[in-house]
Amino acid sequence: MRGPEVLVFDVNETLTDLSALAPRLADIGLPGRLLPEWFAGVLRDGIALTLAGGRADFATVARDALLTHLAREGIPVADPGAAAAHVLGALPELPVHPDVPEGVRALHAAGHRLVTLTNGSADTSRAVLRRAGLAECFEAHLDVQGAHGCWKPAPDAYAYALRETGVPAAAATLVAVHPWDIDGAARAGLGTAWLRRTPVPYPSARRPADRTAGSVADLARQLGAG
Repeated sequence: MRGPEVLVFDVNETLTDLSALAPRLADIGLPGRLLPEWFAGVLRDGIALTLAGGRADFATVARDALLTHLAREGIPVADPGAAAAHVLGALPELPVHPDVPEGVRALHAAGHRLVTLTNGSADTSRAVLRRAGLAECFEAHLDVQGAHGCWKPAPDAYAYALRETGVPAAAATLVAVHPWDIDGAARAGLGTAWLRRTPVPYPSARRPADRTAGSVADLARQLGAG
């Protein structure tokens, strides 16, 4: 094995393809084009709550954001709660990106310890990776409720992952598609690997990633596991 002992994977958009939620939005009357805006709003509101000293789980924040969009778009819904549940119920059924199985299996076979750390639900992460046939590759699925509800990029979230895996920060690398997550992990002392899934450049105000890869399979090759 070359590189970090533990690879801590973000889940939403890093491993999973959220575009599969667009048809669920359409089912409740919201245009699929609102998917990126909705998800960005969920992250914004959850992170803002953490900064303010508040706490709420992903499902609650995501539901509130969906209800906001329904009201803003002027879409009449007989049961808004059921509409939100219809969208969120698809989260455990999300597909992983096509590069994920190859890369994850290669990293696991090379001896890296793999865990997930999400602002969402550990149960959802577990279900997604089980459906993808990758359950045996991950030793643990963690979510920020174990960090007293502190959403990433709060330092407590990364500290929780280190406690659970029993390694120092220098032995762990966070793998994520989100620059804010990379920045937070770097400030907490972890190594970082940014998955650049789009042409959007890395923000100059963030701490740079230690590695940049185009996919999980590419990251595995960089670490000598491909």
